[in-house]
Amino acid sequence: MNPGPAAPPPVKCLVWDLDNTLWDGTLLEGDDVVPHDGIRDVVTALDARGILQSVCSRNDHAPAWARLEELGLADYFVVPQIGWGRKSEAVRRIAEELNFATAAVAFIDDQPAERAEVAHGLPDVRCYPAEAAVTLPDLPEFTPRTVTADAGRRRSMYRAGVRRADEQTRFTGSHEDFLRSLDMVLDVTRATPEDLARVEELTLRTSQMNATGVHYPDHALRALLADPGHEVLVATLADRFGPHGAVGVVLLARHSGAWHLKLLATSCRVVAFGVGAILLDWLADRAALAGAHLLADFRPTDRNRMMEIAYRFAGFDDAPCACRDLVGAGAGPGDVQLLHLAAERRQPPGTLRLTAPDLTSAAPG
Repeated sequence: MNPGPAAPPPVKCLVWDLDNTLWDGTLLEGDDVVPHDGIRDVVTALDARGILQSVCSRNDHAPAWARLEELGLADYFVVPQIGWGRKSEAVRRIAEELNFATAAVAFIDDQPAERAEVAHGLPDVRCYPAEAAVTLPDLPEFTPRTVTADAGRRRSMYRAGVRRADEQTRFTGSHEDFLRSLDMVLDVTRATPEDLARVEELTLRTSQMNATGVHYPDHALRALLADPGHEVLVATLADRFGPHGAVGVVLLARHSGAWHLKLLATSCRVVAFGVGAILLDWLADRAALAGAHLLADFRPTDRNRMMEIAYRFAGFDDAPCACRDLVGAGAGPGDVQLLHLAAERRQPPGTLRLTAPDLTSAAPG
């Protein structure tokens, strides 16, 4: 039986045109612009699903933004681009500021010429006509399988990130001193069945900091959760600006003499905080304490070069070792590399407080 068509990649940010798209009429022509029927419901529905939204409009910024504020909609839009340049460049800036691949961005505009210009300049951006606006929440790319607590507060977490970045620009000390000033707490916990939606979302949404690029669906995660030989761990981060939410997932198989890290994925939002490296150091320290080597699956993709650097910097190599035989067929298919680390004790992180479960109890044979 042939598999059905692959699901489209999820949209992480929808970029709205204003005139005759978000609202009815043209602001600069003096129209008393108001949102089209149903548009407010679309905006609030996508926001509740964790889909960020922005604005790209040919208008003068001040009156356009003032009108959005009057309509009670301005707070829903991040990194707005209101001006007179090419819309493809404005959409590109939005993607860059959000640290999203352009394939995760969608654009809606009433003008075919504007959609064509964006599609030409940014072929990965999905473009929609204005008349499709009210149908967007019904499309699979705008419909996450589950809506997690983190998704519902993604916009507020983004805005906290803006305040955090603004403070960093004024901070006069070193980068490490700034990180220490954030009073960060990285909390690693064993996932519960209630956490699996967040874990699945992380495996689906992460690409730059995903060691294999593999998406683990709910049923696969539940099977691992029920297997005493596996650990399914979720990492959450918070600081004095507020929670970052779930920022990392670790899938670990523990064998006597070797631990097999099947997946490490961290959100691109916390790259600057070194969360991936901190998790690797913690795992290496715990493996060393348990007298085990650490093996890690890694599959190069066109997006995860940063993750490969993190593994190599942590000391993983391609050296032969008898411990490789302990994981057997679990090492994964052909294009998955099995990296190796003869684990040694590591110092605790100096930029945050780490809380984590004890992984050093006797591992399965």
